[in-house]
Amino acid sequence: MDVADLGLPVDVPSTALFTDQYELTMLQAALKGGTAERRSVFEVFTRRLPDGRRYGVVAGTGRVLDAVENFRFDAGVLGFLRERNIVDEPTLEWLAGYRFGGDVWGYPEGEVYFPGSPIMRVEGSFAECVLLETVILSILNHDSAIAAAASRMSSAAGDRPLIEMGARRTHELAAVAASRAAYVGGFASTSDLAAGFRYNIPTVGTSAHAFTLLHDHERDAFRAQVDSLGRGTTLLVDTYDVTEAVRLAVEVAGPELGAVRIDSGDLLLVAHRVRQQLDELGATATKIIVTSDLDEYAIASLAAAPVDAYGVGTQLVTGSGHPTASMVYKLVARAESDDPKAPLVPVAKKSSGGKTSVGGRKWAARRLDADGVAEAEVVGTGAVPAELAERQLLVELIKGGDVVAREPLDAARDRHVAALANLPLSATQLSRGEAVLPTEYAQGRSGS
Repeated sequence: MDVADLGLPVDVPSTALFTDQYELTMLQAALKGGTAERRSVFEVFTRRLPDGRRYGVVAGTGRVLDAVENFRFDAGVLGFLRERNIVDEPTLEWLAGYRFGGDVWGYPEGEVYFPGSPIMRVEGSFAECVLLETVILSILNHDSAIAAAASRMSSAAGDRPLIEMGARRTHELAAVAASRAAYVGGFASTSDLAAGFRYNIPTVGTSAHAFTLLHDHERDAFRAQVDSLGRGTTLLVDTYDVTEAVRLAVEVAGPELGAVRIDSGDLLLVAHRVRQQLDELGATATKIIVTSDLDEYAIASLAAAPVDAYGVGTQLVTGSGHPTASMVYKLVARAESDDPKAPLVPVAKKSSGGKTSVGGRKWAARRLDADGVAEAEVVGTGAVPAELAERQLLVELIKGGDVVAREPLDAARDRHVAALANLPLSATQLSRGEAVLPTEYAQGRSGS
């Protein structure tokens, strides 16, 4: 069973305070000014990719759906807002009945994106949409950054599996989200049991240096582990002398030893020496797992090494140097009046400093070349050109306040593999470069 199908709540009773105060003060002013119910369209996008990156990865969509469902102002939350005098009583009364009743469209989880891609579109009244800005951005910015790093690491690793091991390097709840995003980006398993429980991600783990140090002799530690976990376990061999540890490991477990783990030193050199020693001892099927502050570049440098799997922690959960995707949530269209049938008009911020945006309710499609390889991200308003109608990227996620697109996490993982396969080969290069696809704008009417 994949618990992602169940729509389980996040680990708090309400997500309503995962917000910034100005969202509530804007709501109060809009209620008083009579514009709160004006139909509005907000979009999530990024103006640029992290420096040197060639594509982004959409992750966290499923968590956004959970967060929107749990965005409720219960008695405790309302009491806090009243005690702090954050908003007035009419606004508190309005919040007490808050339920998002609008529509959400977005790139499906696991899809890739580029600068200007309308990653998520939120439609409804200004009041109900503006409140969701911070919680949506906090999820998408974090998870997409982790998934992008995971994707690059997965490309560097090729067919060798990756283990997510970063729980101790970040906030305890962020660790669960990071494991989920890493799985979308191509990691095979996690050491974090909370992530395994919450999202049904495969979990792995055997022992740390502390277990070896607990015993008087390394042999005793290995014997205790093998007796408990079986000959197929993974033994950590770099607590003392690696060569001696490998000899003891095979002596204790026999050639059926599952794997050895190397967590320090010159991994390229040590891996070659350990592989030769294992083979000489008859443990030809014993695998080698390497850890120790790996990132995508270190993984790529080990491509020629006799390594079978990688464990990654710090660099993964910090986005490998880019811990946020720099996404923003902007009003791009609003109704001319409070009439529910009033047409939408495009709106956009106009300022210097690179913070401009493009107004209008947008669609997005990916144009392919004659060989079926993506050649451009096309973003437009109004009618979708016929030749792009079958290549549209946004899917309906929430309709009239009801989630309509919850899916197993493996679906997002598989989608990411397919999305990468349709990009130019240069997308997975680790060398610095620009976005692998240009973003083209097709201007038209904003739509109604």
